[in-house]
Amino acid sequence: MGMIKRLKEEVAVIRQRDPAIHTAMEVFLYPSFKVMMHYRLAHKLYLKKHYFLARWVSQRGVRKTGIEIHPGAVIGKGFFIDHGNGVIIGETAVIGDNVTLYQGVTLGGTGKEHGKRHPTVGNNVMISAGAKVLGSFKIGDNSKIGAGSVVLNEVPPGSTVVGVPGRVVKRKKQCLPQEEMDHTNLPDPVKEDIANLQKANSELTNRLLELERVVKQMKRKEQKQKDENL
Repeated sequence: MGMIKRLKEEVAVIRQRDPAIHTAMEVFLYPSFKVMMHYRLAHKLYLKKHYFLARWVSQRGVRKTGIEIHPGAVIGKGFFIDHGNGVIIGETAVIGDNVTLYQGVTLGGTGKEHGKRHPTVGNNVMISAGAKVLGSFKIGDNSKIGAGSVVLNEVPPGSTVVGVPGRVVKRKKQCLPQEEMDHTNLPDPVKEDIANLQKANSELTNRLLELERVVKQMKRKEQKQKDENL
């Protein structure tokens, strides 16, 4: 793909995903744009085994943006990092098309693997602020990872994951348009569990009250029969 076409694609992606961008020229000041320009060059050098030069270009991007993308990572089309400070993407990470990351996201390893040790992220995935995805497993297509989640196991396609450690709280097998990638209105499993417990407790209390009412009626009836027999 030519440089001009690549630049146009990067500009279009950022303008589509970030409502704070009002003109195309602003995109050139955007951290996501700057770091992707560094990454594309560094990745080409990495594939040609110019490892030192690749890291040198990559580290220049880190100093300018606060976003660290290893030149060995593989990133698809339509990739977007919102704000981005503190984002880390490891060497063997693989990222599909139309993926959105927010600030503080880590796609890292656990320090125990060899070879492929970073996550594979599918298409149309959103990973919210501060989330940590650690290990050589896959995040399925059309999934959402909630803010602050720590994901240590594979995520099925079309899932919503929240919590520490992360757990799947919702499954929905359909494509997620970018405009629907709301990273704030996610399920709260703790709140849902408490609500379910409160509901169960209320039902149990009502059943006990009904049982007490029935027992009192039976006692009154028995007492009435005794009085009549006397």
